[in-house]
Amino acid sequence: MGTTLKLGSLAIDVVKKDIKNVHLSVYPPEGKVRISAPLRMSSENIRLFAISKLQWIRIQQGKIINQERETPREYLQRESHYLWGKRYLLEVVEADCPSRIDIRHRKIVLQIRPASSAERRRELLEDWYRTQLRAAVQPLISKWERAMDVNVEKVFVRRMKTKWGSCSPSSASVRFNTDLAKKPPECLEYIVVHELAHLIEPTHNDRFTALLDRMMPNWRLYRQLLNQLPVRHENWVY
Repeated sequence: MGTTLKLGSLAIDVVKKDIKNVHLSVYPPEGKVRISAPLRMSSENIRLFAISKLQWIRIQQGKIINQERETPREYLQRESHYLWGKRYLLEVVEADCPSRIDIRHRKIVLQIRPASSAERRRELLEDWYRTQLRAAVQPLISKWERAMDVNVEKVFVRRMKTKWGSCSPSSASVRFNTDLAKKPPECLEYIVVHELAHLIEPTHNDRFTALLDRMMPNWRLYRQLLNQLPVRHENWVY
């Protein structure tokens, strides 16, 4: 069961697990801090460990909080949008017919009924990104199921404010953030491998890291790329 350790204004999530060593992580996009500690480790020792790492935590949080953010989207003509890491200009075409979205050269062409609101445009683009991601993620899951000898029962693609992906080992289900469709394809593949690895090892322990090293030796590079790219203009909570 998790608890919260307070050090002044800093809140640290503490989770005790059946592991040998204590692990400290600072997660994007908000700088959330988490300590995974062995079951035998006392609360006082966890607190002393956290205090000894305060300077490192602040440095990492500074890097994450200063990560570039996208400007707020208004879904207007010639506004920049991204697909698989490439920049496209939005072209809005008003027509009294069913809505649709197409890629034409370096444009995302949104055909929409006249007088449609910005919210309606946003909804259509979100649905389109979800479709793009679902089409791309399934072949990757099939590829890595074979490579890692695992089986995924359910795949969910949705807008997520908390993380790029998640896995529920008990139900063999995985979830992916629709915003991954905006990032380079190798970032999506890294998240697929990361989440499928949790079907083998649910925690982020040494075994999990060794598994990623074996399956995808460059995974740290892809993680760094993903965390350096601009994120949605929103106050995410990890």
